[in-house]
Amino acid sequence: MPITQLLGTKDTNDSCRTFIFQGEGHTLGNALRCVISGYPDVEFCAYTVPHPMEHSMHFRIQMKKGRAVDALKRGLEDLVAVSDHILDEFSREKQAFDGRQELST
Repeated sequence: MPITQLLGTKDTNDSCRTFIFQGEGHTLGNALRCVISGYPDVEFCAYTVPHPMEHSMHFRIQMKKGRAVDALKRGLEDLVAVSDHILDEFSREKQAFDGRQELST
């Protein structure tokens, strides 16, 4: 997944950035927005998919303090951890369900 970082103007610093994710859309955008919006140092976090035929997602982060790229990295890592936890729980529950099905037959 290639990511491009749009540089700001002379009035902005590292605390405010827009990242463009190629080949991504609402699925990643909404999940990542939910994770990053909960961080206390994040002032604003949103995404947009400019056009369905463009196959890219623009992701904007504005920080109260700190660097936007650090919040993005943390958000991606936290989203992976949440996804892994969900997968583990689902697999555990499916195995338990399959075991109950075998006992009833």
